[in-house]
Amino acid sequence: MKTSTLGVVAPVFLLHLSSATLAAGLDRTNQPIGILFENGNYVEFSFGRTDPSGHGVDSGFDTDTGDVLGGFNLPGAGIKLQLTDKLSAALIYDKPWGANTAFPGEVGNTTSMLGGTRAFAESDALTGVLRYKFNESWSVHGGLRYQEIAGNITLSGLAYGPANGYNVALERDGGVGWLVGGAYERPDIAMRLAVTYNSEVDHDFPSRENIAPGVTSITEATTAQSVNIDFQTGITPKTLLLANVRWADHTVTDLVPTALGSDLINLDNAVTYALGVAHRFNERWVGSVSFAYDDVDGDNVVSPLSPIHGYRAITLGLRYENDNMRISGGLRYTELGDALAAPGGGTVRARFDDSDAISLGIKVGFSF
Repeated sequence: MKTSTLGVVAPVFLLHLSSATLAAGLDRTNQPIGILFENGNYVEFSFGRTDPSGHGVDSGFDTDTGDVLGGFNLPGAGIKLQLTDKLSAALIYDKPWGANTAFPGEVGNTTSMLGGTRAFAESDALTGVLRYKFNESWSVHGGLRYQEIAGNITLSGLAYGPANGYNVALERDGGVGWLVGGAYERPDIAMRLAVTYNSEVDHDFPSRENIAPGVTSITEATTAQSVNIDFQTGITPKTLLLANVRWADHTVTDLVPTALGSDLINLDNAVTYALGVAHRFNERWVGSVSFAYDDVDGDNVVSPLSPIHGYRAITLGLRYENDNMRISGGLRYTELGDALAAPGGGTVRARFDDSDAISLGIKVGFSF
């Protein structure tokens, strides 16, 4: 099947708008490197916004917890340079990890199980990648990632007993990881299979705990290693099948501040699946639809600091092309998995059903 017009369809931005929602652990962007496969020199800028809604039922008082899931923004950018016929390079900025959970109520709450519990984390990452093409079919890629993370966690409510009112501030810390992968392509049918491994990244956070005022300690933590498998192939001259599988090892992300002496978060490994199609309507317009499913290991007992357990999502995307410019955008609806919030994986203190999220994204790209 000849698909000379299909190669310019390319994966539409919103197939990976799991990058603007809530996945297992702290995962937000899936660490994509698709910009490496753009033709020639290329630069892009993106912005995503997710607004979730998550009301639970306090198991001790049978009352509404209030909406505990906060919204967040995801700016991003990248540039790809074709250095030679065989060698190319890319520099990618994203915010791969994050958290924004807050149970309404005063810190030190004594009238609910989790009132006042809060978790906030933000990150910034810069990834440099080189790609070498052996021929039209085979290539390898690899590089380094530098990321910084900061956070603040408060345990509040009757569920925490003597630790009610505990707070730790994790000052911003940087860490370095690496990535490596390869790809097989058949340009005649717009087919590509790319596999990328992302290493763990270790952090040593200077930490201040309110049960040891004035004392700064070091809290060690590790972000997940992961494997991304990206696939696309033409199924008609104007239609592209797109798929992605991501495995992430979130169980390594223990967080044990010195004075508290216990793990603040208990996270499960996850495999996320996405499947979609992109169709070119004419020279200017390309549309897409995709479905995603986040399959998390274990039962649905989770940390109150991240009271969701997997998700299912549908994304609609649209792209406009004009000469060397592309504008992509889309809308995603995510049904968040039901969860039982239990500090330390012990007694369930709140139940979350029917949580969901709306995400919007836009990306502007230029070839030069």
